[in-house]
Amino acid sequence: MKIRIRKPSLKKSIAARTSGKRIIKNALGLKAPRGAGWLTNPKKAAYNKSYNKKTISIWLLIRKLFR
Repeated sequence: MKIRIRKPSLKKSIAARTSGKRIIKNALGLKAPRGAGWLTNPKKAAYNKSYNKKTISIWLLIRKLFR
């Protein structure tokens, strides 16, 4: 895994926020508490933790520039 800046995808960002699965989970209140990913899928949780530590969001850089 490379240390780099993540490229934002508007299409994926909108799709994630408007998916049917997400709408149903939020409507029924079936959201898991923070950190529950280690219980449901530890392999994916470990990958995501390392990915988020090694990459930087372009939106974070823009926020830091204009503060």
